[in-house]
Amino acid sequence: MDAIDLKIVRALQLDGRMKIGDLAEKVGLSPTPCARRLERLQNDGVITGYGARVDPRKIGLPVTIFVNVELEQQSAESVRDFERAVRAFEEVMECYLMTGSRDFLLRVVAADLEAFDAFLEHRLMRVKGVRNIGSHFALRALVRRDVLPAM
Repeated sequence: MDAIDLKIVRALQLDGRMKIGDLAEKVGLSPTPCARRLERLQNDGVITGYGARVDPRKIGLPVTIFVNVELEQQSAESVRDFERAVRAFEEVMECYLMTGSRDFLLRVVAADLEAFDAFLEHRLMRVKGVRNIGSHFALRALVRRDVLPAM
């Protein structure tokens, strides 16, 4: 990636609906080479998709919970099984394989405490191989970025 590719990525992070002509002007290219670069960035997996940023509170999901999960064993198969299970849970917005005493960190959204309780009881606690679960409720978001830092 060169400086122009980085400009394209940055511009699209700020406005993913930007037309190719406007994008080309913003990064100092004509539309055709800009479109070729954009296609390459998409094909190479640098740009992984486009979508609307939605405020979860405005659609009835005001509660954010960070959940630590420890597995009974840390084999490759156990990790794959857990990953497969949580991918099916719409409430899980992010899932990270971690170092340290916990194996995974999940960011979960819920409508309320009862909905989170139901998620735990009927979904997460039923995943084979889970040894321990710990939850931390977010009081409010202080920083939330969707744009990566400039390179």
